[in-house]
Formats: sequence, structure tokens, C-alpha cells
Amino acid sequence: MNARPDAPLRARRTPRRERGAALLLAMLVVTLVATLAARTLWQRWRAIEVETAERTRAQAEWLLTGAADWARLILREDARSGGADHLGEPWCVPLQESRLSSFVAAGGGDTSGIERDAFLSGAIVDLQGRLNLTNLVEGDRISKTAQAAFTRLYRQLGLPESEVDALAQALLDARRANAAATSTAPLPPERYEDLAWLGLPAARLQQLEPFVTLLPEPTPVNVNTAPPEVLIALSEKLSPSDLPRLLQERASAHFSTTLDPRLGPALLEAGTRGQIAVASRYFQIRIRVRLDALTVEEVLGVRRDGLNVLPLWRTRSGGPSGTEAERALGVPEGAPQNAPE
Repeated sequence: MNARPDAPLRARRTPRRERGAALLLAMLVVTLVATLAARTLWQRWRAIEVETAERTRAQAEWLLTGAADWARLILREDARSGGADHLGEPWCVPLQESRLSSFVAAGGGDTSGIERDAFLSGAIVDLQGRLNLTNLVEGDRISKTAQAAFTRLYRQLGLPESEVDALAQALLDARRANAAATSTAPLPPERYEDLAWLGLPAARLQQLEPFVTLLPEPTPVNVNTAPPEVLIALSEKLSPSDLPRLLQERASAHFSTTLDPRLGPALLEAGTRGQIAVASRYFQIRIRVRLDALTVEEVLGVRRDGLNVLPLWRTRSGGPSGTEAERALGVPEGAPQNAPE
């Protein structure tokens, strides 16, 4: 008799438990659907970001290629005119960052279809306006003339002069090992950045870069483009007090021959030893493209043989910054992308 009053109570409780279970199941289903939808949307957004980054990178590469061809054309036209290479020529004027559409408009093109802002900057540098490290090794020995010039440059910059001797010996050892095909010896550096192989610290490379280069062959210094520190390093008879006159003479009218009496006795003597020149064959082209969030910089080394401007090496750096596309592509900001010719 006591069970009968409990039966309606259990009957009333059972539907309530079922309704709670159904509500919980519905919430789980909604959560699952929302999670799957969010993941699908995120994957689609990520794919769009990666595609956008790839398209931007491809466009930037086309711009870099076009700018490099343009710079090489400038050097070719300069060679067509002949004569000395000096700081007053068109190739020596750097291009400040400019909107690419302004070039299209200047050429009479239609800019209405250009939707993205692209900015271009660059410069051409005469590498023969610097001391060439290749000059340190002459045949199977260290060149005392070149070694003395580098020592004077180090003295001006306040750097340890003993480093010149160690660097010259390392370059000689690398060349000898390469000739003997010794596998344990360091490879001979082919570019300026490769000097790190010989133990030269990165900070030192940065300090020396405006005054030092590494070219495939020994080269004289172009006195029309060399900075004052390099000019003084050419001869121990040239003092800092001689520089103002020399630079003023060069600014008023470039030196057209190594026999120009305005060079003074010290540089004329260096000319007899083949240390100086008034024309150049080796140049560095530096180009920078900024397209949306992507900034890419390319440094191209070229050699000019007559009207032919041949690429020697290329270094490219940069990439997308702070975007999901960067992480998706696995490209850290500022990572170098070398593309040797």
C-alpha cells in the first residue's frame, strides 16, 4: 500500500530527467557545430592569408627584377658614353623611396587600375671606390703594398692593425688550400659577407663595409668615387691635410686620367704602381621594395664588360612581418634568401 503513492512521484520525475538530458545533448551538439564551423572559417581565412602573401611576394619579385634591369640599363648607357666614372653621373644619384604609380604616371601610363601602394628605392655604388681584399694576395704571397694600404685604413678607423696580417694570411691559406683541393681547409670567400668564414666578426664587417669590398680579381681604386679614408690609405705620403684640396679639385671637375697633375705627387706615384684608376667595372645595386606589409631588399653585384652588365651574385632579404601568412610560410622576418647567379 506504501508503494502506490510513490508511483506518481516517480512518473513525474522521469520526464523531467529526460528533458534535462535532451537539453544537455542539444547544447553539446550546438557546441560541436560551432567549433567545427569556427575551425572551417579559420582554415579558410588562413588559406586566404597565405595566398595573399604568396601573390604579394610574387609581385615584389617582379618589381625587384624590373628595378634591377633598369639599374643595369643605366650602367650600360653610362658605358656607352665612355669616359671616367665619377660622382656627378646619373648612376650615382640614389633613388629615394617613391610611389611606383608616380613612375607610371610620369611615363604617360594609366594609374586608375592600380589598387595597391608599392614603394621603390635604391642606389648604385661603385665597388672600385673601396679597397679590394683580393689585392692582399698576389700569386702565392701576400702583397706588401695592399697590406700597407689596409693597415693605414685600420689605423684611421681605430681598429686593431694586427687583424690585417691575420686576414691576409687567412686569405692566402684559403687560396692555397683551394688550389691543393684540401677538404679540411676553409673555402675561399667569394663575397664580402663570406669573410665571416675566416673569423672576421659581423660587427667588423659592418664597420669596414663602406671602405672595403671583395671582388673576383685584383682591382685599382677609382679616385673619383673613393671616400676620403680610402684615398688616404692609398699612400703613406698623402696626409689628411692634403684631402680638402684633393676633394675640392674632384668636386669641381672629376679626374679624367691617372696622370692628372691635380692628383698630387702621392697619388701620381700610386698610379705608377697601378693602385688607382678613373673608371670602374664593378658595381653594387641595392633595391628596396615595400608592398603592403611586405618589405624586400635585394643587393646585386655586377661586372660591366663593355656594354654588357653581368650579374655576379644576388642577396635578397625581408618578408612579411607580423602576419599569420609569415608563420604559415615559415619565413622569419629579415631571413636572407640567397639567389646566386
